[in-house]
Amino acid sequence: MNFLAHLYLADRQPDALLGSLMGDFVKGPLEGRFSAELTRALAQHRKVDAFTDAHPIVRASRGRVAPARRRFAGILVDVFYDHFLALHWEDYADEPLEAFTREVYALLRTREAILPERLRLIAPRMAQLDWLGSYRRVEAVHVALDRMGERLKRGNALLGAGEELTANYAGLEADFRAFFPEVVRFAEDLGSSS
Repeated sequence: MNFLAHLYLADRQPDALLGSLMGDFVKGPLEGRFSAELTRALAQHRKVDAFTDAHPIVRASRGRVAPARRRFAGILVDVFYDHFLALHWEDYADEPLEAFTREVYALLRTREAILPERLRLIAPRMAQLDWLGSYRRVEAVHVALDRMGERLKRGNALLGAGEELTANYAGLEADFRAFFPEVVRFAEDLGSSS
């Protein structure tokens, strides 16, 4: 799952939202480093990622990616699923996507001091360019993947990888629609057991 999906799956408390977003930026043991709520959200993020990575529907989505890009299929599918979540947001949430993303961006501004360094650096740009809301548009997915690839050490292997979404759109969308209710139930079960 990528940024938008992790945020959607989080409890609507500030630390839970922050922790769900920080999950991709915090490595190593969690105990004693953060508040109890942040630690719980970071742990949930890791469990959701493990559930997602092992799920047969997600594996099928990764299999749709051309062999030349298969090494990055996990990244691609995460971003593609965020596209479908943003596109179909009203099917899953009562609150408009624009209101939700405004809340997240405001939270990132007000709690900037506790963000991991890399997230602190990208948060202003994330808000300014509305990364989360922009995922609705296929063109924005292309740009996001090209931008992500610029950080790779051996050249931009993600350049043009948005073509994978376009080429496999119907299948990926069907995969997302089948998978997303399952990950929602998984996250709800995590929340009820903590």
